[in-house]
Amino acid sequence: MKNISVIGAGSWGTAIANLLANKGYGVRLWARDAKVVEAIMESRRHLKYLQDVEINKDIFATCDLEEAIYQAEIVVMATPSHAMRSIASKARQFITGDKIVVSLAKGVEADTLMRMSEVLKDELLPEVRNNIGILSGPNHAEEVVKNIPTATVVSSHSKRIAEELQNVFMTPYFRVYTNPDIVGVEMGGATKNVIAIAAGVSDGLGYGDNTKASLITRGLAEMIRLGAAMGANPRTFAGLSGMGDLVVTCMSKHSRNRAAGEMIGKGMTLEQVEAEMNMVAEGIRTTRAIRSLAEKYSVYMPITENAAKVLYEGKTPFACVSEFMSRQGTEEIEGASWESS
Repeated sequence: MKNISVIGAGSWGTAIANLLANKGYGVRLWARDAKVVEAIMESRRHLKYLQDVEINKDIFATCDLEEAIYQAEIVVMATPSHAMRSIASKARQFITGDKIVVSLAKGVEADTLMRMSEVLKDELLPEVRNNIGILSGPNHAEEVVKNIPTATVVSSHSKRIAEELQNVFMTPYFRVYTNPDIVGVEMGGATKNVIAIAAGVSDGLGYGDNTKASLITRGLAEMIRLGAAMGANPRTFAGLSGMGDLVVTCMSKHSRNRAAGEMIGKGMTLEQVEAEMNMVAEGIRTTRAIRSLAEKYSVYMPITENAAKVLYEGKTPFACVSEFMSRQGTEEIEGASWESS
């Protein structure tokens, strides 16, 4: 069986490490926090996340990157998107040969507007730059770790890499599909976090299902427009990494981004939200990057624009809703033809 390194012991990294260890792989889990490592090794519990779950006894936890990686054939990068570059840079010297690297992070780097696969390609040694994959989909760690049936997508520029990752992650309760559209898979995972914040704001304002459905569908339209402008296949966004992830993130009690938006909708400031939350809400950082990408590619994204105004410019959620609903009427399907004028 393969040896696999999981870099990042947050809720998702821990859940994936557990899934892989339950399949019989040799798993080493890297965490920054020595107390987290100690708790995993001594009590088989995580100090912060998934506290009701017993962690597989065969997982070896460590704070040492070299110790975590040196024997691994596959390196799973389960760090938040904003930490991806710094940790990849530190791990670079240990990720050598024909190791496969797969990112679980959903976001866009704020300064460079790079996707996570691009960040990894930028930081890792030339010999592994063609061995990069992405795993993304409607995958809440709280459900995956309890073996609740779930589906996801792996993507890579290499069919061989994608199919190998598919086989590695596939279980009777975790179904894995492949998709060659790495841009679409990554942008679906990043953009949905922004729309989920807007959906949470709607919840915080006390709006109903009609509002939520409108945000999800029009958010999907924004996701497709931006993705297509960046070279993605629009059909990807009808799949698990697009619509699937968008729906679950906008609706679920487990969604950190929806929860962050709800707190803002109830009147909390961004600083108060960040202090309150125990976990990273990727969308808070990603919103600025997605807005910048919309400007770069001249893509109209009114939900994203209003989310950015609420998060960074002090505009009230109610004012944004009023502005959004008062826009000039447009076609739902751009470029659709009419039978008569």
